[in-house]
Amino acid sequence: MALIEAASPHVMNTYARVPIALARGEGVRVWDVNGKQYLDALAGIAVNTLGHAHPKLVPALQDQIAKIIHSSNYYHVPDQERLAAKLVELSGLTNAFFCSSGLEANEAAIKLARKFGHDKGIARPQIVVYEKAFHGRSIATLSATGNAKVQKGFEPLVEGFIRVPLNDVAALRQATEGRDDVVAVFMETIQGEGGVNPMRAEYLRQVRELCTERDWLLMIDEVQCGMGRTGKWFAHQWAGIVPDVMPLAKGLGSGVPIGAVVAGPKAAQIFQPGNHGTTFGGNPLAMRAGVETIRIMEEDGLLENAATVGAHLRTSLERSLSGVAGVQEIRGQGLMLGIELDRPCGVLTGRAAEAGLLISVTADSVVRLVPPLILNKAEADEIVGILVPLIRTFLAE
Repeated sequence: MALIEAASPHVMNTYARVPIALARGEGVRVWDVNGKQYLDALAGIAVNTLGHAHPKLVPALQDQIAKIIHSSNYYHVPDQERLAAKLVELSGLTNAFFCSSGLEANEAAIKLARKFGHDKGIARPQIVVYEKAFHGRSIATLSATGNAKVQKGFEPLVEGFIRVPLNDVAALRQATEGRDDVVAVFMETIQGEGGVNPMRAEYLRQVRELCTERDWLLMIDEVQCGMGRTGKWFAHQWAGIVPDVMPLAKGLGSGVPIGAVVAGPKAAQIFQPGNHGTTFGGNPLAMRAGVETIRIMEEDGLLENAATVGAHLRTSLERSLSGVAGVQEIRGQGLMLGIELDRPCGVLTGRAAEAGLLISVTADSVVRLVPPLILNKAEADEIVGILVPLIRTFLAE
């Protein structure tokens, strides 16, 4: 049988794609149109929490599609309230707004912060953001992002952002010293696209304290690191803090497009009718996906699984790559891990796919692993068995 070539000539050329086309998946494995099997250590970029074709999720979504897919926010959507109540319970916050992506969730957070400032009489509110941050590709979220490469060609960027380095509370104090126009600090607990860079627990606590003291909103982007990926529902919970605003997306719907902004008492009432909205956000299908994803995660103990299998995967990688010249650092938490090499290693994405493993390379030189949270230890060992020789060979070239 002739091999089917992977090509998309009528689709805009916005992605440097690996030349494979995926046709189906089951568990942590996917198959391309030619029948080749891959172990999925990317999960659609930290999206497919429950892997592929989960036996509990599929019938629930089929049931929902047969009832109602979309209705609009002119009306109440029962599963919006169910999902909001659950997110409030898990986060310690008070209210949620639903949208359809991480970008939209972050855009809503930026609007909340600006409105918070205007309500206090601040005409040009400023939001503190971070070096190496990634919050999305709309003009505002791109402006908040700390990556000149993805911003190039889209200037002028939106004003109103003050940029600081990670994990440096002195730099944060200095950048905001004497300013009365700062309204929020906006960060990822673990930067994803920036190279799997964690904020230290002590730093998170210091920033929470500073935000409380100065009446700023603490806005924590949990789009990639949230939803159980680190072994707690939200990665900031390892530091024992509660933010004021928390954007979510990716893993919340196990592959169905979904976004949410969960807010605490300081921010939950800022938006009033007419201030913000969305056509698709909070639609019945996406809400059902969110409700069922959390239910299945709880039933199947996936937080604990992410923590234990993630620790096993990290230990195995550290052991296997110990002393290998060119391996800078292995970092992250749970099932969100990065292996930083001393040189750009984008070719590893294609080589891994050839070897039957799906990964990504981010920030040019960081191999990123964000597999489904159903991954078991044997499958983690399989990742190590395929990936480590590829890294060793690459570094020896």
